[in-house]
Formats: sequence, C-alpha cells, structure tokens
Amino acid sequence: MNDPTTIRRLYGRRQGHKLRAGQAALVEAWLPRLSVPESASLDAATLFGDARPLEVEIGFGSGEHLAAQAEAHPDRGFIGCEPFLNGVVGALGHIRDRDLGNVRLHMGDALSVIERLPDASLDRVYLLHPDPWPKARHAKRRMINDGPLDLIAAKLKPGGEFRLGTDDPTYCRWSMMVMNRRRDFAWQARNPADFLTRPADWPETRYERKARRQGHEVWYFRYRRA
Repeated sequence: MNDPTTIRRLYGRRQGHKLRAGQAALVEAWLPRLSVPESASLDAATLFGDARPLEVEIGFGSGEHLAAQAEAHPDRGFIGCEPFLNGVVGALGHIRDRDLGNVRLHMGDALSVIERLPDASLDRVYLLHPDPWPKARHAKRRMINDGPLDLIAAKLKPGGEFRLGTDDPTYCRWSMMVMNRRRDFAWQARNPADFLTRPADWPETRYERKARRQGHEVWYFRYRRA
C-alpha cells in the first residue's frame, strides 16, 4: 500500500472572507461539540455511541450534500472533513437549522481521520468536486491517486460505495485513468447516462449548480469496493 501520509497537500487555502459576528459565534458554540477527536482510534461507538453505519464526505464545501444525506438517513453516522473554515460555517448552519444529531466534522485533512477508522468500516465515501490541481506538476496532490485510494479502499466495507463528482474535464480524464487500472473498485456505469445523470439519491450541491450555470458538464462516478 502506498503511504497516503506522504501526500498531505491536497487542498488550497483554509479561509476566505472574514467571518461575521454571527458566524464566529456559530463556530464557537457548535464546532467543539461536533468535532471529531484529534487523536486515538475512531469508530461509530466513539463518535455516535452505537454501531450505526458510517459514511465520510471528503471536502464537503458548504455542507449542503452532507446535511441532505444525514437528514435522509438518520440511522447512519456522517463524518464531514473540510479544511476551509467558511465551508465549515455553512455546514454548521445546516446542522443547527435541521437539528441533525448524526454528523461529526473535522476541519482539516480528511485522510488523518479516515486512517484512524477500522478497516472495512465505511459504507460510503463521497468526494464531490475536489480541487482539480490542474497543473501537471501538481497532479500528485490530487485526491484521486493511489495513496489516498489505497486508504479509502482499506476502510470501505466489501460492497461499499465510493462516489466521485467533478465538472473539470482534466480531472475527469485523470480519474478514469487512475480508477480503471485498479482492481479493488468496480465502476457501476453500464452506459453513458449512468455517469452523465445525477442519481436521485445524490443531492445537488451549490457548486454543481454554479458549474452548470457556467455551461460545464458534470460527471458522476459510482464505484463499488470489490
């Protein structure tokens, strides 16, 4: 297995505009109670007090997809990882407004959380519109690389699902190349419509809507852990 810890710079900046007073208060009041512990092993019992199924979203943006999945599946536990503070604020707002008790957040590197989970413990992993790192010299920083994928494969249950969404043509081609050479993930597409049409249980994100307004195609990839 390639060591995913050797490639940690998988995202860009951590904060955009300065938080307003209400946003800062939201972070202060809610993030400590929802944060994933910073060290030690993790499992459903540690995070949620029972043996519920677990799902992870890597880079949840403003949290609308994470919140929609959590609301639709209250019996599952959701771990959202996002290094961007303003995105964490968005997720906290959704969690508060929808009264979601089945979400935990990590503001930082998703791999540092995933690697502390038991092997074969995840039902789903989501990677929606990741930073494409478009320059060739930055390709090693993309999440779709063998190091991170080895880790994701180890933590997914047999038959568990890995979902990838992107509107970047370069990232789409790169992902197809990397994923197609692996034997531990089985692509679920049977025809072009399967990855050109968003599945009904795949909530649309704000980023996706923006991409479509800009005339971008969006691709939806679903893989089963073989």
